[in-house]
Amino acid sequence: MRAVVQRVSRAEVRVEGKAVGRIGPGLVVLVAVGAGDSPEAGRALADKIVHLRIFDNDAGRMDRSVLETSGGVLCISQFTLYGDCRKGRRPSFDRAATPGVAEPLYESFLAALRAFGVHVETGQFQAKMEVELVNDGPVTLLLDSEKAL
Repeated sequence: MRAVVQRVSRAEVRVEGKAVGRIGPGLVVLVAVGAGDSPEAGRALADKIVHLRIFDNDAGRMDRSVLETSGGVLCISQFTLYGDCRKGRRPSFDRAATPGVAEPLYESFLAALRAFGVHVETGQFQAKMEVELVNDGPVTLLLDSEKAL
């Protein structure tokens, strides 16, 4: 699995002009399921995300997690994170899981986030979405379960 994690002051996702997910301070997580991913990879990624110390403490140092700040998580499925642009000009998505495989693993990942007690909002799987966010910092991190979490 791959994830882009952004610290935000607020964020919203819309489908057909209607808000389907919205958070205040917290994290926007764009997540993609790769071919060959497992529920264990999703649980490990969820654990890493909720414990990332990327929120400022009273001294202005990044030393607090989303758990410690009671922030929300807006999680959006985005298979294009597996786009391979090394060859030609059109991305190849061969390494992304098919929707039938990806959706249950995405749902398992959401359940793993929620198991930590984090408030989780989502987009809509396979929908065309508009994501609006205010990146706080800016702070943006890339995580990949194929690399050491």
